[in-house]
Amino acid sequence: MYKDILLPVDLNHESSWRSALPVALAHCKAFGARLHVMTVIPEFGMSIVGNYFPEGFEKRHLEDTGKLLHEFVTRRIPADCKVQHIVAEGKAYREIIAMAEKVNADLIIMGSHRPEMKDYLLGPNAERVVRHFSRSVLVVRDELPNDEML
Repeated sequence: MYKDILLPVDLNHESSWRSALPVALAHCKAFGARLHVMTVIPEFGMSIVGNYFPEGFEKRHLEDTGKLLHEFVTRRIPADCKVQHIVAEGKAYREIIAMAEKVNADLIIMGSHRPEMKDYLLGPNAERVVRHFSRSVLVVRDELPNDEML
């Protein structure tokens, strides 16, 4: 049913992938799908922002993030899973949708939000991806401790 699955992760927030990663791996295994693991870094190219960083910072940041993503995949994804590493730059939800279209993803699997938001609603990126992506999106919520369910 699924051939290509996109899993966006925030390497700085385990909550962005803690629940979504096992679901993505199970879907890949069940359907023999390829997993596209992606992370998005903010765009530094705006002149107002770019002037505060040393020359070449953006390129080094992209390279460093790529290394971190490869380490993440090596540690957390079984070797028999077909996987592609993707680092994008820009607004998270826009880059997620653009990359999903580029890799022809049948499904995006992503976490709902960071738990520190405490509203238990969809986070802004997940909500926008669900609203604007033309194919299936599976939003995986973290399990809530029993005392927080009331």
